[in-house]
Amino acid sequence: MGKKAIGIDIGGTGIKAALVDIKRGELVSERVRVETPAGGEPEDIADACKSIIESLGVSHRNYPVGLCFPAVVKHGYTQSAANVSKRWIGLNADELFDRTLNRHTHVINDADAAGLAEVKFGAGRGSHGLTIMTTLGTGIGTALFYNGVLIPNAELGHIEIEGVDYETKAAYSAMEREGLSFEQWAERLQKYYSALERLLVPDLFIVGGGVSKNHEKFLPLLNLKTPIVPATTKNSAGIIGAASLAYASSED
Repeated sequence: MGKKAIGIDIGGTGIKAALVDIKRGELVSERVRVETPAGGEPEDIADACKSIIESLGVSHRNYPVGLCFPAVVKHGYTQSAANVSKRWIGLNADELFDRTLNRHTHVINDADAAGLAEVKFGAGRGSHGLTIMTTLGTGIGTALFYNGVLIPNAELGHIEIEGVDYETKAAYSAMEREGLSFEQWAERLQKYYSALERLLVPDLFIVGGGVSKNHEKFLPLLNLKTPIVPATTKNSAGIIGAASLAYASSED
């Protein structure tokens, strides 16, 4: 069977999944996608995850399942909900997915999953000290790692700068909404990453999210003491990170 697990990336609009080789951090099946059920109710999303596993054609029941989710996740309970039903707040998500999928499952915050993929298999591999993964999209997701160990549920996208929750100013969605040039957006990113430098003195920044494929248009414009590099696992980061953590937890 080898070291393999299923990774599922649950978003507000779509759910993506694939079988992952945990040793190499690579997809070993096609990546399949279904729409997130309207309303984002827990039972409906769990049923959609069951269907997507069936569409993968992965019948081996010993493959654990990792699910990354847009929420703070503490000891298997989802503590928040972004673009899904508020019924997720305080829900034992691990138990719901264990029961519905009839497999060992592990739920993780989506930014943490993406960061885990980068630290284990991508731009942060072999990094030491404090690494901060940031995903620039609708908001700003963050994940913290110290010597490769995850410090879960960092919500640093919401730090206040100039009196506002700064993801409303520096997320990629703000650039699109306000029609900013890359140069104008980089000025806001400069303020954001400089604030993180002052607060945490990191050793490495990794930048993910869809816009990271255009990293050459904005990262060179930043003047930071900390090295800042683009993510390399791209759209598969959540799937890879979630699968990796699920496999590790199944071994405990």
